[in-house]
Amino acid sequence: MRGLLKLPPGVKVKVLNYDPVMKRIDMKQRFPAGYVEPAHTHKSWHSILVTKGRMCVAGKDLRPGDYVFGWDIPHGPYEYPDGCEVFIVYMGDATHVWEKAQLLKHKSTWKPKTAAGKKGVLAHLKKRKAGKV
Repeated sequence: MRGLLKLPPGVKVKVLNYDPVMKRIDMKQRFPAGYVEPAHTHKSWHSILVTKGRMCVAGKDLRPGDYVFGWDIPHGPYEYPDGCEVFIVYMGDATHVWEKAQLLKHKSTWKPKTAAGKKGVLAHLKKRKAGKV
């Protein structure tokens, strides 16, 4: 299951259930403060429930209890200015396909609301500027 999502470094994943016949994966994902999940596609759909922190996507500032659905059309980027933990269910191939160049030129639009978030955003911007994502 290692390398399952193929996202830039920093995401922590805990697989709770994997059914290879149904191609279903239930997992928790933790995104560090300042993390940007690039615009991407995958050959699956997913249901995401925010359990901690903030997930900012498509003009919405999602908080614990909020839900987002994605499928096999391009979506994102998702920003996590203060860090975030989600419960997610994938059905299908969850391998993310994204372009490094797009992520490197991404301009964060959401401002952190915590000290850890401010530190995380600056660290992520520094990594993107250095091309290390």
